[in-house]
Parts: sequence; structure tokens; C-alpha cells
Amino acid sequence: MKVLFIPKKWGLFFAICILFGIGSWYMVKSEVVETTGTASAKKKVINMVTGEFKAAMDDGKEIEAYRWDPGTIYIPHDKPVELSIFGVNGKEHPFYIEGTDIEGTVKKGEETIVKLHFKKEGIYRLICKTHPDIEHDGPMIAYIVVD
Repeated sequence: MKVLFIPKKWGLFFAICILFGIGSWYMVKSEVVETTGTASAKKKVINMVTGEFKAAMDDGKEIEAYRWDPGTIYIPHDKPVELSIFGVNGKEHPFYIEGTDIEGTVKKGEETIVKLHFKKEGIYRLICKTHPDIEHDGPMIAYIVVD
């Protein structure tokens, strides 16, 4: 009977190669690619708040600007998403989403839920009707990127 002797460094090399191969296979399996959420998550919710910036000019005049935070959100194409907007600053912010018939009002201290489902990819603007431009303490515009 013949016995095959393998030097220690070759045995270690083969063990590392086998572990590397198993690790590579594990990383490319489709079940492992998911990096956020859980497989059982049924709805996607994106949170947003209203915000305000104030500053004093050299002459003592106070200026302010309102905004949606975050200012840009990304949502999947042709999938239902809930946009939860909580009113923090400003009494109320009536809004519309450009290119759609979606509109509503966010009130201070209240949560407004907007159900979104975009069939068409693109960039949509969430615009506050009270603060649409600089002359009205804006522009209070958020961008919804549908991809």
C-alpha cells in the first residue's frame, strides 16, 4: 500500500483555496445578495420631515427658508411606496407632486401618509404651494427619483 505525503504548506494552500471557493459561491448565491430589509417586508416606507433655516442679515433683518428633508428620495419603479411626512416647522405646507394628480397638506405636529406608485421612471418634484420660490421663503422642493 502506498501512502501519499503532502507537505504542510501545500495542505494549507489547498485548504485556503477550498475556503475561498466556498466563500465565493456563498457570496454570489441569489439568496444572499439581499442587503436591506427582509424577504417578508411587504411595503416600503420612506420618512420625510419639514424643516426651516433661519439667519440674521448684517442689517438685523431675519431671513428664513423651508425645506423637505431629505431633499431627494429614491423609489423603485412600478412598486408601491408609502411616503410618511411629519410636520416639524411651519403651520402647514400644502403640496403637490409635479406630473401627477397627487396633492395634500402637511400640518405641524402631524404625520401625512402619501401612497406612491409610479409607473414611469423619471424625476418628480414635490413642491410646497406656500413656499415655491425664494420670494416665499423657499424653494421648498424635494426630488423623487423613480428608477
